[in-house]
Amino acid sequence: MGATSMKFVLSISFLAMALFATLTLSLSVVKSQSPQTNQQQRPRTVGANQNKNTAPPTQQNNNSSEEVDEGDVVRVETQLVTVPAVVTDQNGHPIPTLKLENFSVLEDGKAQTLTNFATTEAPFEIALLLDTSGSTRQELGLIRDAANEFLNALRPGDRVAIVGFNNSTGVNGTLATVDVLSALTDKRVVLRNAISTLGTSNGTPFYDALSRVADEVFRNPPAEEFRGRRAVVALTDGVDSSSNSDFTEARGKLARTGVATYFIQVSTEDYVEDRLLKDCQDDGRLALSAKQLERFRRLFVPSAQKEDYQDFCRLGQFERMDISRRLYNLARQEMNELARASGGRNFAAATLQEARGAFAQVANEIGTQYSLGYYPSNKARDGRYRQIKVEVRGVKDASVRARDGYYAPKQ
Repeated sequence: MGATSMKFVLSISFLAMALFATLTLSLSVVKSQSPQTNQQQRPRTVGANQNKNTAPPTQQNNNSSEEVDEGDVVRVETQLVTVPAVVTDQNGHPIPTLKLENFSVLEDGKAQTLTNFATTEAPFEIALLLDTSGSTRQELGLIRDAANEFLNALRPGDRVAIVGFNNSTGVNGTLATVDVLSALTDKRVVLRNAISTLGTSNGTPFYDALSRVADEVFRNPPAEEFRGRRAVVALTDGVDSSSNSDFTEARGKLARTGVATYFIQVSTEDYVEDRLLKDCQDDGRLALSAKQLERFRRLFVPSAQKEDYQDFCRLGQFERMDISRRLYNLARQEMNELARASGGRNFAAATLQEARGAFAQVANEIGTQYSLGYYPSNKARDGRYRQIKVEVRGVKDASVRARDGYYAPKQ
C-alpha cells in the first residue's frame, strides 16, 4: 500500500473514532440531563401562594409547601388554614377597603404569618340548600322565587350549587332523600333550571344534606381564586327528622372543608305544633318518625325505655308539644353553633316572604367577606382543636366576625 493510500486510511479511521466519541458523549449528556429538565417543567406547588411576587419554595421558610411531580403521593408538612372574616364599623356597616396589613391572626394565642389574602372583590363558591319539607311544601313557588332572587344578588363570577330534598320510593317505603340538583357553576341558566326542578319531601334529612355538601359539593380543594371563599347558605327550620348521619358528624365534615355557614331560619313551629296535636286519625296530622323519636329519647330522656318512644300516636298531646318545642330549640342551638364557629351568620325569617329579604342580606354579607390564609406554626398532626382569633388594626371601633377554630389533621 502506498504512502498516499496509508494516509487516507488513517484519516478515515481517525474521523470514525472522533464521531464515535462525540456520539457517546452526547448520549451520556442526554441521559444525565433529561430527567432534570423534565423535573423542572413538571413539578407543581401544592397549596402554596400563587402570587408572582412570592419567593420560590427553596427560598421560603418552613411554612411553604413542597413541590411534587404529577402522579407522586402528595405529602405536605402543613396545611393552609383559611379564615373567612367580615369587618364592620360601630354602626354595623361592612368595611370593604381593608388591606392585608390591617389583619393579624392568632392561633392558640400565637401570632401567625398571613400568606394568603383575598379582598371583598374575590368570587365565591356557594352551596344553596333549600328545605322543601314540612310546611314549606305548600309554598314551593315562593322558595323558587326567593332562590332566583338570591342568584340575582350575586356577582357574575360567583359559583353556586343547588341542593334540595325529594322523596324516593324503595323497599322500605317512601323516604326523604337529598338531591344535588346542580354542581358548582356560574352559569345562571343551569342554576335556574335546577331550581325549577326542585321537589318536596315528607321528611327533613338536614344532617345528611350538610354531610352531602361537604362530601360532594366541596369534595375537591378550591381553586386559587376561591380559597377561603366558600359558604353554605341554607333555607330551613333546621329540625332533622330522617337523616342517617347526626349533627356531630355533619359539623365535623363542614369544619374540615372550612366553609362559612349561613342560615335563613324559617319559622314553621306554630304550623308543625298545630298538626302534631291533631288526632292520629286526622288526614292533616303530622307524626314524628320512629328515628326522630329515638333521637329525641337519646338526647333528652336517655333513661327512658325505647318502647315508650316507638309510636308517636301513643304519646299524649302534652308529650308531643314538649318534644316539638325541644327539637326546635335544639335546631336553633345547632344552627347558631355552626354559624358562629365558621364565621357565618343566622338570619331569622318569620315567613317565606321575609326569607326573600334575608337572602338579599346574605348575598350582601358574602360580598363583604375577606379571606385570610396562613400555614400554622404548630405543625403537630395531633387532631386537636386549635383556636383562631382575628384582630383588626388601624381601624377605630371595628368589629370582626371570623372562623373561631379548626381541628388539626391527624398523622
